[in-house]
Amino acid sequence: MNSVWAGRRRALACFGVAASVAIALSSPAEAARRKAKPSGGGYSPPYASIVVDSKTGKILQGENINEPRIPASITKVMSLYLLFEQLERGRVRLDTPFTVSSYASSQAPTKLGLRPGSTIEVEDAIKAMVTLSANDVSVVVAENIAGSEDAFAEMMTRKARELGMSSTAFYNPHGLPHSPPNITTAHDLSILGRAIQDRFPKYFGYFSTRSFQYGSRTIRGHNRLLGKVEGVDGIKTGYTRLSGFNLLTSVNTDTRSVVAVVLGGRSGASRDRQMASLIDDHLPRAYAGTRIAPPVVGGGQPTMVADAPAPRVADRNVETTASASPAPVKVASATPEAPAPQVAPERKPLDLNALRPVVASASGASSTTTPSSSSTVRWQKGPDAVPQNTQSFAALPADVVRTQPAPAPKPAVQAKIEDRGPASPVAPVKVAKAEVPEVKKVERPTVTGWVIQLGATDDETKAKAMLDSARSRSGKLLAKASPFTEKVTKDGSTLYRARFSGFDESGDAEKACKTLKKSGFACFASRG
Repeated sequence: MNSVWAGRRRALACFGVAASVAIALSSPAEAARRKAKPSGGGYSPPYASIVVDSKTGKILQGENINEPRIPASITKVMSLYLLFEQLERGRVRLDTPFTVSSYASSQAPTKLGLRPGSTIEVEDAIKAMVTLSANDVSVVVAENIAGSEDAFAEMMTRKARELGMSSTAFYNPHGLPHSPPNITTAHDLSILGRAIQDRFPKYFGYFSTRSFQYGSRTIRGHNRLLGKVEGVDGIKTGYTRLSGFNLLTSVNTDTRSVVAVVLGGRSGASRDRQMASLIDDHLPRAYAGTRIAPPVVGGGQPTMVADAPAPRVADRNVETTASASPAPVKVASATPEAPAPQVAPERKPLDLNALRPVVASASGASSTTTPSSSSTVRWQKGPDAVPQNTQSFAALPADVVRTQPAPAPKPAVQAKIEDRGPASPVAPVKVAKAEVPEVKKVERPTVTGWVIQLGATDDETKAKAMLDSARSRSGKLLAKASPFTEKVTKDGSTLYRARFSGFDESGDAEKACKTLKKSGFACFASRG
């Protein structure tokens, strides 16, 4: 009899535990928690995400967007940015052979398995970095461009600053574990994702490569969203134990364009589900009209635009092939003393001890990590101190912003004649006044209605060639459009925009862009 009651008590106890678990799992709070992030076991790397509307620069979604994170193999996007610059400047060609060093050959997987002393052509190097995320190839690129991995990493960090990626620092070209690691933020990576499209429309298509043939081998890519999520056209995955599963994604449809970032996924599959969910939720909210935000081509952080576009302001750094006469510049009165330099805000360090390295299993995940920045602030002497950043600075309050004092007028130049003893009087030397060369006024090409832009290059000849190529491929579509280049100078860098004008309606410009995109051109329309 006692054994019967004991059996009943055990059965009731098991039923009670099961009921408690069922109630807990069915509670609204638990359901919300399980829905918030895709499950990926006990692995919980630091998470961040962002979705940015490429046409306006507006942030559509963001979580921990400015928190320091390890980019892992997304680092290679910046390495490829610098390689694309070399291609555009004509310093290398797609068939240029890069030599493999012993150090490059010794890199940890994933790798192509290059032998010391062998060579690899530039185009194969690009495809290997995009698809296989080859770490040995990344070092080959770095050494052949800059001479060493360290010198190339410094170039990467400088370029990040030019683009406005103020919280990013690189210490290697691939993202493998390093002390300190490469460091970035979700927001900075969204800038890079937009910049590489705007700057290199000719080469951005490589990021949509799903596989390529290298010798007798077929190399397949890691980006599982290509061909599965409508509009996804690149760009790069990444993974290390400390970073988690990362993904930088570009989405372009006929009417909308976004760049999205997911960092710290628990697995490759859960990261992909999270990215697909972000695209599904926020792409319909993206702006469907003509692009408002300017191209991200360096010289500062891109403008973040709210729902309504800001009024257009003439850019004094823009010069067209037929420039308009310069407008007068108003100079504000200066105060006697210059403002005191502001102290840079303390950056929040990434606590590497809090991160839990766990070996995660996912097919095709590249094993890579990255460095953190402790760069110093360099001050340049000019019309008073200007911080040349390796750290970001908070904006000054309006009440302390003052205009730099105008430089004092230089005294007139006087000729000094040495007395060499008794001689006939020497006539005074007349100093000619410097003449300001007259600016030649050139008629600007007629820019009416709407214009379309195909891209920007540092060589005007290449920009004109881009226009000729577009016209030859478009048939009658651009027959009445007027091609022109527009020179843009920012922070010492000069670019030439390739543009067509003469579209009366926005629909005509958008139609032209749609046709050109099918021919492999990047294109966006804007008001002339």
